[in-house]
Amino acid sequence: MALEITPEVTIPDSDLTYAFVRASGPGGQNVNKVSSAVQLRFDMEGSTALSEPVKNRLRVLAGRRLTDDGAILIIARNQRSQEHNRREALERLADLVERALVVPKTRRATKPTRASKERRLEGKTRQQQTKRQRSRVRWDD
Repeated sequence: MALEITPEVTIPDSDLTYAFVRASGPGGQNVNKVSSAVQLRFDMEGSTALSEPVKNRLRVLAGRRLTDDGAILIIARNQRSQEHNRREALERLADLVERALVVPKTRRATKPTRASKERRLEGKTRQQQTKRQRSRVRWDD
């Protein structure tokens, strides 16, 4: 069962590793006995499912979740059951990869229009006159 992000992008199970550890928080009497927290490790560097530009954007989006060996580590411990935490970790990884798949628009520098320059200068002139009127009255004018 691979993780399908979009119809074109699917992450194979071989790139995903799960580790189950004890979690703090909700769990009642089981909290000290059951390993319900999930550590999902996605081997991004070794994955062939993503192109290099997508991997670069994913590195930026992952932030502190990115390990030194190029893997993304997602820890889910909000739910009481192991299965719910596993599902939540997969959803968070899918969301992260989805956001990395979006190619950002390139910004093109534009020049201000002639009318906008004139409006800016008129505003500056108006502000000058206002400040000049606030100053002391000089009798020699």
